[in-house]
Amino acid sequence: MSQNTIKIVEISRGTTHDGPGLRTTVFTKGCVLACRWCQNPESISPNHEVWYEKTRCIGCLLCVGACPHNALDSGKLGIGIHRGQCTACGTCAGICPAKALTLTGMEWSMDDLVREVIKDKPYYGEFGGGVTVSGGEPLIHGAFLSGFFAKLREHGIHVALDTCACLPEEDLIGILPLVDAVLYDIKLMDTVKHMELTGRENQLILNNLLAVAAYIRKGAKPLLWIRTPLIPGATATEDNIGRIADFITGNILDVIERWELCAFNPACAIKYNKMQKPWMYEGVGAMKRGETDILQRIALSRGIPETKLIVSGIITQDKK
Repeated sequence: MSQNTIKIVEISRGTTHDGPGLRTTVFTKGCVLACRWCQNPESISPNHEVWYEKTRCIGCLLCVGACPHNALDSGKLGIGIHRGQCTACGTCAGICPAKALTLTGMEWSMDDLVREVIKDKPYYGEFGGGVTVSGGEPLIHGAFLSGFFAKLREHGIHVALDTCACLPEEDLIGILPLVDAVLYDIKLMDTVKHMELTGRENQLILNNLLAVAAYIRKGAKPLLWIRTPLIPGATATEDNIGRIADFITGNILDVIERWELCAFNPACAIKYNKMQKPWMYEGVGAMKRGETDILQRIALSRGIPETKLIVSGIITQDKK
């Protein structure tokens, strides 16, 4: 990837959960993890991919005839994409009159992306927000981010980085001088489960977090939020939340502003359908208040201050 371009899957405006205030969140393409529950599966691969929305399809089959790699066919479920043959060249998306076929990921230049996000600068000032770069994993585009963040700071824009931090320590620490806030994921404390459910071990992530804490203690103080996705049967267990709480209280409690427990969101199932990929959490509903309350109590019982613990997301009320 060139230093002056980056693949973006989405620019989301007016977000309130990706850092302080009202923010514009830029989602980059490409990730070092492959979490089974990923809310943005289109951001895992660094390459373009084709989405198919059956409800938009008008059955003209222009795409089938146009594909130069014979990667498309038609059946009861609409257009089938043979991923092994598809190169994501975009021919099908370009010819589809109903936009049922689209490409994930758009190439942006540095200057164009800066111009796009500073359109929202009046809102950042009014509501205390800024720009958050999420993913995927933004740090795999470290050279681009350094230039991008520097330009945003020239415009007086608050910068936040959302990361899983499963990269070399120098990649993370090197960019911190350009960052005002870090949103840092801790998903699982069990190394074996972390490998099974994300594709990578967690030791590098935990070591990098200790390095970030040491950096903050030296007086350079980006805001630090810890975020844990609450995934039923995976991360949302009393044992896991208790072990994360113990790690936080034993190592980094003095440098974090908050620990956010992010309740499972099943809405991303539609993305897996568009990508024609299976999702192991298909049919799993939103979490209930009673479930999140138990995990919240576990965290508080391990010494996490109530002022630093947040539970967010769509949570349904228990039936009486």
